[in-house]
Amino acid sequence: MSIRIALDNQPELYTNLDVIQGRIVLSLNRAEQVGGIVVKLEGECKTALTLSPTPFDQPHRPQQPRLPSAGPPGSVVDESHKILYKFQQVFPTYEDDAANSSVGGSYVLQGGLHEFPFRFKLPLNNMCSDQAAMAKMGGLGGIGGFSDGSGIFGLGGMRVMDGSKQLFLQHITKTLPPSFTSMPGAAEVRYYLKVTIQRPGLLRENWRYQTGFKFMPVEPPRPPLTGEEVFARRSFTFSPRASTPTSPAPTPTPTPTPTPAKKRSPFFGFNKDKAPAPNGGSPASSSDAAVVPPSVEISARLPHPSILTCNQPIPLRILAKKLLPSHEQVYITSLQIEVIGNMTLRAHEMRYRHSNRWIVVNQTDMAIPVLRDPKSEDLGVESVVPDDIWRQIPLPNTIGPSFTTCNLQRTHELELKIGLSWGLPSPSRSLLGRNKDPTPQSIYLPLHFSKVQVYSGISPPGGLATSAQASGQLSPATSGTTSAVPVDPSRPPRLPPRTNTSQSLSAQPQPQPQTQSQAQPQTQPQTQPAHDPLYPPQLDPSGPSSPYDDAPPSYDEAMAETATGPSSGGPANGDKG
Repeated sequence: MSIRIALDNQPELYTNLDVIQGRIVLSLNRAEQVGGIVVKLEGECKTALTLSPTPFDQPHRPQQPRLPSAGPPGSVVDESHKILYKFQQVFPTYEDDAANSSVGGSYVLQGGLHEFPFRFKLPLNNMCSDQAAMAKMGGLGGIGGFSDGSGIFGLGGMRVMDGSKQLFLQHITKTLPPSFTSMPGAAEVRYYLKVTIQRPGLLRENWRYQTGFKFMPVEPPRPPLTGEEVFARRSFTFSPRASTPTSPAPTPTPTPTPTPAKKRSPFFGFNKDKAPAPNGGSPASSSDAAVVPPSVEISARLPHPSILTCNQPIPLRILAKKLLPSHEQVYITSLQIEVIGNMTLRAHEMRYRHSNRWIVVNQTDMAIPVLRDPKSEDLGVESVVPDDIWRQIPLPNTIGPSFTTCNLQRTHELELKIGLSWGLPSPSRSLLGRNKDPTPQSIYLPLHFSKVQVYSGISPPGGLATSAQASGQLSPATSGTTSAVPVDPSRPPRLPPRTNTSQSLSAQPQPQPQTQSQAQPQTQPQTQPAHDPLYPPQLDPSGPSSPYDDAPPSYDEAMAETATGPSSGGPANGDKG
């Protein structure tokens, strides 16, 4: 016996509204009795935290949560959300009931190779807050869902609902999160297909097989480009260089003393026995006294809102501005760009934040001039730093998109470290002599963006994006690929085509009066297909009232209509006939 899941045209990763279809390949060496074959599409988001012990036993001091380790077992708190759950029974079907004989709810499969096709469509949002979907995860004797045949006689028996555990957790409805396995044992988002072959009988276990796949969600609709930018800026003024006094005070003529013999210069030209300058001054030239130290302001800018895209370069601009009337040039000597990913884990009432860093750009030993014209007297003029360094470098492929789900959240930050130098930082110190240029001053300016969003780069369908912009959130009403047909923003998005035919409706719907601007060509179907059970027949739109005026009856109202009231002609309570 062997079980295998064969996916048709499996891509590298799936996204929202994609169709997952394939075949369950079952190979049997002999005839087997099978109660049913169920295929499930599941997604789980798990978190686990533990309490770190304090150095002293202090009851009033709360313990800090931390990630679970491989040490001795402790107080581990975990939380699991079933963010995706869909099932399909591929055997028996209606055709199988007619072709195979059922004995006590089981069917006989002959030896050989059997294939059972299945098809799922990935939703847009998570399903852990859907009570109807969670109720199908189990039931009482298989009622309301599939029970995997775990009873004594393989018929389901008494089973506790697994979906009831989800009702006691906190849920939020968001787009399905991407696959995440970078923190094993602490945080995990996993998607997989699972096959269960029910085998009725005592002491006969069910056959199970599962395979995982990668998932990447579609990105939210991007806002239109407005030219606005967010920035992080810092200003800095270099220290003035030491210089000799211009007019030294007169001193009396000293008594001539014998001049000592001039020492021989060493081979490399360095003379450590230099006499200090008069009046304690430095040996620098007097021209340095009139040099005004440069004062610059460095700013990094991103488009607003700050959005980065996976596997694409950062849309970054670096600008410089002169603040003082100095004629000195400033150079960028180093540049480091880092993306910081913050993962917030929640397990019931415990929270923990874990950070990772990715270095996107790390360049040193550079000499890029910052000011476009340092000799100009204009102040406040911005100079754009060339972006050749980071323009062609994409984000590392290990950086995933930002997401928020019930017990897991990932946010991102952007940090820059820019090294500046007053003076050309060239290795001009010769082996045969010392460089006459003054030693350059160097500083390092950190620029930080506290909140940036990382998108997956998978554009949503055209109709879905239009509906989301109109309602303010993504809507799973429209599916398919991105349409090239221009969409009129003044009109609401068109609903997807649905089968709305029924042979029981004798009256044809009358056309509504339309103006010339709203008139569109309509085509009548030649034949009426059979009724689709997924879409029940709608009411006649030509009726006097709309089918959406009255809400459906609640459970209490429906039970009250079928309840039997007390008899009016019978004796009262306490009376005997």
